[in-house]
Amino acid sequence: MTASVPRRPSLKRRLAAGERLYGALLRLPSETLVEMAGVAGLDYVVLDCEHGPADMTALQHHLTAAAAQGVEVLVRVGTAEPALALRCLDLGAAGVIHPHVDCAEDARRAVSADHYPPLGQRGFATYSRAGRFGTVTAREHLTAGEDTLVVVMIETERACAAAGEITATRGVDAVLVGPSDLAADCGFPGRDVIDGLTEDAHRAARAAGRAVMTIVPSTAAAAREAEEAGAQLVLFNMAAVLMDTFRSLAPPRTGRRTAEPSAPAPCTPLDATPDAP
Repeated sequence: MTASVPRRPSLKRRLAAGERLYGALLRLPSETLVEMAGVAGLDYVVLDCEHGPADMTALQHHLTAAAAQGVEVLVRVGTAEPALALRCLDLGAAGVIHPHVDCAEDARRAVSADHYPPLGQRGFATYSRAGRFGTVTAREHLTAGEDTLVVVMIETERACAAAGEITATRGVDAVLVGPSDLAADCGFPGRDVIDGLTEDAHRAARAAGRAVMTIVPSTAAAAREAEEAGAQLVLFNMAAVLMDTFRSLAPPRTGRRTAEPSAPAPCTPLDATPDAP
């Protein structure tokens, strides 16, 4: 028999209380990995429906596995996908990560997709999984919806310039800079340029009272570096964790050239980098 897991406050409430939260980015569909993240004591997992599979049945299975272990789920949707955000939240996701938020209007649209009126325009229904299949009252469902976490991604030079307006948007809770897309948008300049733009965006987020999310590769040292830089949401890239583990286990083969372990990427977003394939 599986031991029951006590219910913790929502991610949004824990952030407001000043907690630092640790999560795992799971792009590989696997309910077992979700369960393992919860058993290990992580606070949340991120399921990627932008670059990863966006299968709603599989997503529901992942959310069910997460609930059994008391771990919250954030889902990254594609650019401007309010219908997908609605379905993810109805299935019980704790929040949504919205990519390519370039201006305050984009941020307002993200908030609108994730929240019920008057703050947003999310379609209302209590018979979903999030509403415990119609067994909660409308008031209870509305109150629970207030804990939805809205994370916006800043991924272009234009977005960096508008970071103050984006982060000040009512309903935005956290900001994640995507350095790979940002580097591509800027023509792949030096690391110092991307680091400077990233820090500017983080500074704007902190000034607006928003949490900073940072994805890190597979080392505790990288997590500490993110923490020291002010990240309140630290996110481990499980693809990097698993690949580093497999590499360490694979024996050298006679006559086969083995690749040297790659150094941690200078920028580690949720997008295509050596740390986030």
